[in-house]
Amino acid sequence: MTRAWAVVPAAGSGRRMGAAVAKQYLPLLGRPLLAHALAPLLASTRLAAVVLCVAPDDRAWRDAAQAGADERLLIAAGGEERCHSVLNGLERLADRAAEDDWVLVHDAARPCLSDAELESLFAALADDPVGGLLAMPLSDTLKAADEAQRVRQTVPRDGLWRALTPQMFRYGLLRRALADAVAAGLAVTDEAAAMERAGYRPALVTGSAANIKVTTPEDLALAEAVLRQREGRECA
Repeated sequence: MTRAWAVVPAAGSGRRMGAAVAKQYLPLLGRPLLAHALAPLLASTRLAAVVLCVAPDDRAWRDAAQAGADERLLIAAGGEERCHSVLNGLERLADRAAEDDWVLVHDAARPCLSDAELESLFAALADDPVGGLLAMPLSDTLKAADEAQRVRQTVPRDGLWRALTPQMFRYGLLRRALADAVAAGLAVTDEAAAMERAGYRPALVTGSAANIKVTTPEDLALAEAVLRQREGRECA
């Protein structure tokens, strides 16, 4: 039986936030941002376990993840870059996951993943031999800049998508693709890039614009607005 697992890399420092703590621990509606990112994964009955990858000296994850509250939460050591953390998370599952099992990789800084998006990802990729990722078609006009930050050219947006997470691939394929990329000294910025390098063509599954990645203080305020609106609908 094909099972599904999740890996959440959370070893980054979030320097662009300019905060005293790593961004995954910034408060969001009274809880750490990381808690919101983990919530839909731990609430899903589809996932056999969720691996959280944290820095070796990190102790804050215990409160954020409510350590002990869910036995499906596993811990792995974070790495220097995202790809190293994810690979460590996949290694943590080596004695549990089968080659054809699914593994979902989700950003610790994406607190607004909805249950509906998660279900749409499973539904769209159910019989896919490789996997894919949530993404959004680009609607903005794109400009390429020169060294002086002046417009060099307008970039056609046709066929361009913005990658979101989770990104969902077959366990064995992703583990080998990431290991090969790391061995080649390439710090790929997402799992789809590793799969592309290995010769695969990941599927694009339309996600939600509300599934934002918190990178700046403005993003944190936007995430709060999204979650408040969602809570309002649920209470109505």
